[in-house]
Amino acid sequence: MVLEYTIITLYTISLVLILLYALAQLNLLLNYLRARKKNDNSPKFDFTNPDEIPFVTIQLPVFNELYVMERLLNNIAKLEYPREKLEIQVLDDSTDESVESTAKQIEELQKTGLDIQHIRRENRQGFKAGALKEGLKTAKGEFIAIFDADFLPETNWLLETVPYFKNPEIGVVQTRWGHINRNYSTLTKIQAFALDAHFTLEQVGRNSQGHFINFNGTAGIWRKECIYDAGNWEGDTLTEDLDLSYRAQLKKWKFKYLENVVTPAELPVVISAARSQQFRWNKGGAENFQKMLKRIITSNTISLKTKIHGTLHLLNSSMFTCIFLVAILSIPMLYIKNEYAHLRIYFLVMSFFIVSTIIFFICYWFMYKKTYGGGFINFIKYIGAFFAFFSIAMGFSLHNTIAVLEGHIGKKSEFVRTPKFNIKSLKDSWKTNKYIRKKPSLHVIIEGLLAVYFAFGMYSAFIVGDQGGDFGLFPFHLMLFVGFGYVFYKSLFSKA
Repeated sequence: MVLEYTIITLYTISLVLILLYALAQLNLLLNYLRARKKNDNSPKFDFTNPDEIPFVTIQLPVFNELYVMERLLNNIAKLEYPREKLEIQVLDDSTDESVESTAKQIEELQKTGLDIQHIRRENRQGFKAGALKEGLKTAKGEFIAIFDADFLPETNWLLETVPYFKNPEIGVVQTRWGHINRNYSTLTKIQAFALDAHFTLEQVGRNSQGHFINFNGTAGIWRKECIYDAGNWEGDTLTEDLDLSYRAQLKKWKFKYLENVVTPAELPVVISAARSQQFRWNKGGAENFQKMLKRIITSNTISLKTKIHGTLHLLNSSMFTCIFLVAILSIPMLYIKNEYAHLRIYFLVMSFFIVSTIIFFICYWFMYKKTYGGGFINFIKYIGAFFAFFSIAMGFSLHNTIAVLEGHIGKKSEFVRTPKFNIKSLKDSWKTNKYIRKKPSLHVIIEGLLAVYFAFGMYSAFIVGDQGGDFGLFPFHLMLFVGFGYVFYKSLFSKA
């Protein structure tokens, strides 16, 4: 019985933690709905007055971006802003042939009168954080806009964002990510689904109530004074953006999130690229939880509710450990349920936790409706999208759990960039990308075995119990089978 009760305990704790996270998401939804009714009366710079237009530096941290550098630089050069008050820093840590082609393109742009510099370092110390910090030493701008290599801001982007810094308390203005290849594949649709939830529900829900949000590493702009006041960029976590965001907000700087300013970007089209990005984000989240939790809890300048939301925000990625535990233990729990009749009341109580899924379903519907519109037809499409997202997200749970555990125990790893592809219309144009990871990891084999494990879970539904089976967990095991099967197949046999 010791093993059984250990399984029951871990299963119950995981379900409770998932429910608490779901309730926090529900609170963010309510915040989001209230925020939509408010008018934005923020003070803004008057750009008709030349004296109010501040100097801006754009930083472009890049590393081996052969396929997107030309597109990036051409796009940035089109931004509308007074040339005499704009500087562009290409923070190029590349080690491949892109260095030469980038240098040539920068020379051509300089001939047009654009103030653009090609900044190189001797090493990648601190990775992206180190590059940003290095560029800051010579940046002339009072405000620092940052774009990753796959982002394509609209020409009026600076005119839409910089004016909000009229308020001297604003340290960061962050914009919403768009997706230029949202419908490229099932993988890109799933990624877009997840990111849309973050950039609508979570960012607005937190920001509207003064809770901590994060600069998303790109498509945002910092007040230089805020960066220095918060302690500058640090490279001791894989998510330097989240780290600096929390340090700045603990210093009482305010963040402004602009949901209606969309910055298009390219989603990873290859599952190996998506895996490396997910690993970095989830491990970085856990690292920042370890780094920032004590500072949040002991702060005398933020409210209890902000502390709770901040803690849960930093624990976002850690929810994958709970999901993975619930998944793995659900099959033993199926047998325990049908073996021990005296636990019937416990399992009746446990059925209440389906409310977590219902909450997520409701929350994500509002996000989906904002992107695609309401109506019966779109709702039916949403049902399919929701369960596809949930299945594949659970299929990533082993991979992300490993990342989270490494983050919590302090295991250090290199900042692995996400390969960019410059996908336009040719479905096969990614195949010659030199940055694609060629060999799948051992994790992939385990994911394949887990697909078999959850197939056994579905089979178990037919054989347990005395009343012709127990199908209560069958849909859950089906989703897990599909999720792990998809991730395994795409990782091993297909690149996109």
